[in-house]
Amino acid sequence: MLGRRWLFLAPAVRRRFLRKIALGGCVTYVGEVVECRMSIAGRLLAQVARLIGAPLPLGSDTGVSASVSITTDKDGRSQYWTRQYGRRHGFPQVIHSAKRFAGPTGLEEYLGLGVGIALRLEERGGALWFVSDHYFLRLAGVRLPIRNGLIGQLLVGHTDLGSGRFAFSLDLVHPWLGELVHQLAVFADPPEHAA
Repeated sequence: MLGRRWLFLAPAVRRRFLRKIALGGCVTYVGEVVECRMSIAGRLLAQVARLIGAPLPLGSDTGVSASVSITTDKDGRSQYWTRQYGRRHGFPQVIHSAKRFAGPTGLEEYLGLGVGIALRLEERGGALWFVSDHYFLRLAGVRLPIRNGLIGQLLVGHTDLGSGRFAFSLDLVHPWLGELVHQLAVFADPPEHAA
């Protein structure tokens, strides 16, 4: 999906995304949320998105724990991501999604209740970026596209920081309302994966 641009990614980024997860296996990255901003419109959208599993941060706490656990399906075409973000008060927020090699862009993320995102992969300065091409709603087997202009463009970055650490950034930017959500978390490779 990246073609020759794959070679421009930092070696540690390539290693993380080439890692095979055995059936029944799980890879977990542990870290901390270091930045989080949400506009009023972003907060409203995050609350509405609770209907499909709360895929956006519900609060802007920083200095709280974060973890990402990844498992795979039996044919290796899908990965199931469980992200957990601590909160200053109450239970942590848990977000579930599935990534699958499918659709017009070759990669899609499924959020819940038939809502998904067609993603493009981009390399920028050695980092890997997942960029929303469009959103979609699948109802009764029919796929209905939803343009980025309605919800905003999603940009998710994976930037290697060296020493077995990486930054995960999530930005949702609306064409008229500007930045809706910005979150930055720093994670460490699991001990057996650090290099």
